[in-house]
Amino acid sequence: MKPSNPPEIAVVLVNLGTPDAPTEAAVRRYLKQFLSDPRVIEIPQFIWQIILNLFVLRSRPKRVAHAYASVWDGDSPLRKITLAQVDLLQQRFDQHQLPCKVSVHAAMTYGKPALTDVLSALTTKKVEQIVMLPAYPQFSGSTTGAVFDVVAKWGLKQRNLPSISFVKDYFAHPQYIQALAESVKRFQDEHGKPEKLLLSFHGIPEPYEQKGDPYARRCRCTAAHLAQVLGLERHEWECSFQSRFGKQEWVKPYTDVTLTEWGKQGIKSVQVLSPAFSADCLETLEELAVENRETFQSNGGGDYHYIPALNVDAAHIDLFESLALPHVQAWQQNLQGWY
Repeated sequence: MKPSNPPEIAVVLVNLGTPDAPTEAAVRRYLKQFLSDPRVIEIPQFIWQIILNLFVLRSRPKRVAHAYASVWDGDSPLRKITLAQVDLLQQRFDQHQLPCKVSVHAAMTYGKPALTDVLSALTTKKVEQIVMLPAYPQFSGSTTGAVFDVVAKWGLKQRNLPSISFVKDYFAHPQYIQALAESVKRFQDEHGKPEKLLLSFHGIPEPYEQKGDPYARRCRCTAAHLAQVLGLERHEWECSFQSRFGKQEWVKPYTDVTLTEWGKQGIKSVQVLSPAFSADCLETLEELAVENRETFQSNGGGDYHYIPALNVDAAHIDLFESLALPHVQAWQQNLQGWY
C-alpha cells in the first residue's frame, strides 16, 4: 500500500559556524569546538589540547570577541546571511512546483544551528533524502571534509539512515565564476578599476597541501578563471592566502606580505575579493576590509577597497539552485513509486 504523500527531500546549506554572541565566553566555547577538530589542527591531539587550553583559549577569545562586536548587528553576519540564502533558495524550490516537497535548511559545522541537530530534526520528520550543500567553493579537508566527518559520526548513532548526497565543491563552475565577475564589474562601475585586484583566499598550512589537500590548487584555478573572464593582464591581479595561524608555514603568497610589498611599491589602488567565502563574516569584514587596509596604507599604499562576498546576490542563489536541483531531481526518480 502506497503512503498518501511522497516523503520530503531536504537541502542543507552548510557553513563553518559562528559564536552565539560577541562575548568572550561565547567565543571561547566556539573556538574550543572549532579548534578541537583534528581536521582543522593536525597536531597530535594530546599536545594540541594542552596548547589550546593553556594558551589559545586564555588569550584569543577576548580579542576575537572585540572583533566580533565590531561587525555584530543583532546576530553574526555569517549566520544572518546564511539564513537569508536559505530563505531565497527555498523560494526557488517552491516555484518549481515539484511533485515532492523540498525544504531548505541552514546548518553549521561548529556552533548553531548545529549540523547534527538539523539532521536529527529531519529524520524525526521522516525525511528520507538529504542533499548536503557545503557552501565552500573550493574543497578542503578542513572545511568540506569536516562536514563529511560530522555526517559520518552522526550516522553511527542512527538506526535508519536517510539517503544522503553531497555537492563536493564548485570552484570552476561557470555560474560561480560569472557571478564573481559580475560582482567585480558592478563594484568597479561605482568605484573605478584599480591598479591591482587581489584575490585573497583563506589559507591552509603548507603540509596539508603536501599531503594531498587540493584546496590551494582549486583556489588558484578559481582565480585564474576569474581573471580570464574579467580580461585582466597577469600584472593586474594576484592570488594570495590570508589568516595564517601559528608558526607553521602556510600556502603562499601571503595576503599581508603581498599588500605590504605593494604599499612599499607605491601602488595607488587595490581592490580585494575573497572568492573562498560564500557569505561575509568576521574574516572578510574585519581582517580583509579593515586590518589589511591598514597594512597596505601604512606601508605607503593608496586607495583600498574590499569587494563583498556574493552573499544573497541573485546570481549566487541561481548557483546554489543549479548545484542542488540535479540531486533533488535524481531523488525524485527514486520516489516515483510513492506518487
